[in-house]
Amino acid sequence: MGEFWPVPEVLTFLAGSWRVERTVRDQASGDEGRFDGTTVFGPSGGGALLHHESGTFVWRGVARPAERSLRFLPGPAGTGTAEVRFADGRPFHDLDLTAGHWVADHPCAADLYRGEFGVRDPDHWRTVWRVRGPAKDLVLTTDYARVG
Repeated sequence: MGEFWPVPEVLTFLAGSWRVERTVRDQASGDEGRFDGTTVFGPSGGGALLHHESGTFVWRGVARPAERSLRFLPGPAGTGTAEVRFADGRPFHDLDLTAGHWVADHPCAADLYRGEFGVRDPDHWRTVWRVRGPAKDLVLTTDYARVG
């Protein structure tokens, strides 16, 4: 991912709207998909942020609307980190961008999701999720650019 830009407080950095471009590649079949949309990190009470992503996902030539929500909760006091949870409250992963870079693992049934986060500057960051398991071998690369 190259050079990283340290983020002293992840929730402050993420707050606001972001343009999202994601590629999804199935390593086994070679199929590639694309998501284009927006992610908004808005206040959710208690210092948390509600992440809501919406846009269009194209897979095998078929475009369909797609959206998801996550909650980003403040990590331990004074750390500038966050706990990321699914919309239903289940834990997803921790996030610490104080060095501008972070790797997180999330086991999901027989699959392992490994996310690499990298901040390029105050207005651009990227995630690369690698999903491996008995029936999955995917790479999801998402670029975020601040709106406004």
